[in-house]
Amino acid sequence: MARESLSGSEPARRRVVVVGGGFGGLQAARKLGGAPVDVTLVDRQNFHLFQPLVYQVATGALSAAEVAAPLRGVFKRQANVRVVLAEVSGFDLERRQVLLDHLPNGARGERLDYDTLVVAGGSRYSYFGHDDWRERAPELKSLAGALDIRNRILTAFEAAEIEPDEERRRSWLTFVVVGGGPTGVEMAGQIAELARETLRRDFRHVDTRAARVLLVETADRILTGFPPSLSHKAERSLEKLGVTPFVGHTVVDVGSASVAIRSANGEIEDVGARTVIWAAGVAASPLAAALASAAGSEVDRAGRLTVMAGLTLPDHPEVFAIGDMVRIAQRNGEIVALPGLAPVAMQEGRYVARAIRNRLGGRATEDFKYVDKGNLATIGRSKAVADVKGIRISGFPAWVTWLVVHLFYLIGFQNRLLVVTRWTFSFITRGRGARLISESR
Repeated sequence: MARESLSGSEPARRRVVVVGGGFGGLQAARKLGGAPVDVTLVDRQNFHLFQPLVYQVATGALSAAEVAAPLRGVFKRQANVRVVLAEVSGFDLERRQVLLDHLPNGARGERLDYDTLVVAGGSRYSYFGHDDWRERAPELKSLAGALDIRNRILTAFEAAEIEPDEERRRSWLTFVVVGGGPTGVEMAGQIAELARETLRRDFRHVDTRAARVLLVETADRILTGFPPSLSHKAERSLEKLGVTPFVGHTVVDVGSASVAIRSANGEIEDVGARTVIWAAGVAASPLAAALASAAGSEVDRAGRLTVMAGLTLPDHPEVFAIGDMVRIAQRNGEIVALPGLAPVAMQEGRYVARAIRNRLGGRATEDFKYVDKGNLATIGRSKAVADVKGIRISGFPAWVTWLVVHLFYLIGFQNRLLVVTRWTFSFITRGRGARLISESR
């Protein structure tokens, strides 16, 4: 690929490069629609993934296409935005260029020029120095991970159906979810409902209701981002579904057929389990380290880059960094790490677009300020908890609130229609239509 096809030789308007098509990058690019700039969105995937619903793909409630939107489709009516499918390998801040690799035509080492750069690389789960566990305990941050987990869960029930040995059958029917945050809680609840409701009449030799679902959390309660009262309500709701919360416990080893779990008093229990799902610990995207290296700065223990109150790099006002990969240095010297939530990234993306527009008009922009709209977590059918601006609700009202909020933020009318249809069908029949094993383990 010739360099001119990426950047152009004599740009007539300011060139804005957005790295990452997640919540932050998508908002930044969308809010620059109609602005006198040329926007290039770079992502290694050709779709935007609605991560809050990925766990429903992993449990067969939704299909992959219903929680993902093709980026070119999102921007087809936004003439000043183009999409480049590539992997960002580095940054040259002096020359104002983004280094690209693995382009779809086989090209590597290409350079993309910019006048303003927005990096929204997101995050990934941290295995706390045990990356060898990744193969045995897939994560729920990606669509590929969700499909892998779906294969493993459904295959476990199939294996239990034909397993003659009682102990091995119990291990096939034991599911360990690591991490008691919203994703882990939602995942554990969904597996329990799958075993006790959806699959209970599908098998002839195994009782799927005998499945054990263990939710392992290092802290002394699940959903630590919620008030303790809601955490306890969520824990009771999980127990009614058949989930066993292991709070104050830590996973210390993940094997092919067992998981070692250490309790608060130091005792280690070896639990026979063939399926482990990882939803604990968050580390910034490697792009944070790459950008820090290019700027001559450092990252913190979670791999996050420090940006100024206006979400720009020190000494590089033309470079914005947003989302899970950053922490913010306030003007009073305090460094704030905001929660790794979609609303944070979306607000930052909209802020960056506004800042770019203001610069074009010669106007100043106030420092970024996050507006906390609350937390939501669903536990199962008609069960959820919500903390919205100090109002704490649980049960059916919280569940309805969760449904409405997620439908509102889902990208694309077609996806909204398909998802609400799926949810309605599932609520009435307790069925899950996407229970497909796409490949053998």
